[in-house]
Amino acid sequence: MKNKTYWIIAILTLSIISIAYSYTKITAPKEKPVAMDCAETPIASGESLFKPTIENKNRPAANKTPKGMAWIPGGEFSMGSNVEDESLCSLKGVTKDAAPIHQVYVDGFYMDKTEVTNEQFEAFVKATGYVTLAEIKPTHEEFPTAPLENLVAGSAVFTPTPAKVDLGNYMQWWSYIHGADWRHPEGPMSSIKGREKYPVVQISYDDAAAYAKWAGKRLPTEAEWEFAARGGKSGQIYAWGNTLKPKGKFQANIYQGHFPTEKGDTGEDGFIGIAPTAQFQPNSYGLYDIGGNVWEWTNDWYTADYYSVLSKDGKVARNPKGPDAPYDPGEPDLPKKVQRGGSFVCTDQYCTRYMVGTRGKGDYKSPANHIGFRCVQ
Repeated sequence: MKNKTYWIIAILTLSIISIAYSYTKITAPKEKPVAMDCAETPIASGESLFKPTIENKNRPAANKTPKGMAWIPGGEFSMGSNVEDESLCSLKGVTKDAAPIHQVYVDGFYMDKTEVTNEQFEAFVKATGYVTLAEIKPTHEEFPTAPLENLVAGSAVFTPTPAKVDLGNYMQWWSYIHGADWRHPEGPMSSIKGREKYPVVQISYDDAAAYAKWAGKRLPTEAEWEFAARGGKSGQIYAWGNTLKPKGKFQANIYQGHFPTEKGDTGEDGFIGIAPTAQFQPNSYGLYDIGGNVWEWTNDWYTADYYSVLSKDGKVARNPKGPDAPYDPGEPDLPKKVQRGGSFVCTDQYCTRYMVGTRGKGDYKSPANHIGFRCVQ
């Protein structure tokens, strides 16, 4: 039984759990200090390359704004990051694929104020009968070498470890759980009852795109997402400013404490694990939870060098839609989409991708209990 369990984790989780953490050849550091020992502000590289954001002036009438959405004016802005440290604790690597800083223009659009919630996704499922990827049993054709008894519907769930572990192997704190899906985010014994206002999770890219189409919306491009997240501000480290805890208060649902151990998350931000939407102050455009809580799918394919390619001619990129095809040199066989914003699992000891200019990535067929989405129109 132990071998069978390992097999399904090894075979299925490898395709389901690329999740945004498996960055190219990141080397695990030696023992890191706990959160309270870490610096408050990351180390930036030299003189800022960010230029002022130039917002478009045209704005639609307020009474035309769709319910639950905010108007994002669009315009020209500096996209990317020059924060060279992987995290506040100096784990290297987070911005290698978020450089160079380059100029981008996007048209105006509407964006959901919050991530799509369980009750919103439930309305979609009731109306259409849609079945998510996590609810579908994997086939023998997809995994021809896996024993048939191991091909069961399920998904990836964050599973804290009983003791400290080497942070170089994320498989230690992720498990493929039979029966985990959007209705049962942590497995068959969990439920979304009473969590109607929580962001829906265990959602693959295709699931998110299907909901968006039903709702008359779409998923944002990566450029749209970052323009909206910055809220008209230029070069700030976080959506709320340059300090992680202004006036001593956390501004997002992220992980505090020793990662990734059982009872390691101290909940200093008010939450242990996932939180309901809109529990922190919105950014300047009225968007909630643009950093932390759950990762958000974008429509763009992921390539590690896209920013370099996009900025090569030195011109302003207008409404970029991402590369034509995906390629992650670390896992070249996994087609990945860009994810943004970080999640409740992000910590200054391992992953600080709640920093607004940084990028996430994930196999587009990879749901997990820290991945959701929001839509644009």
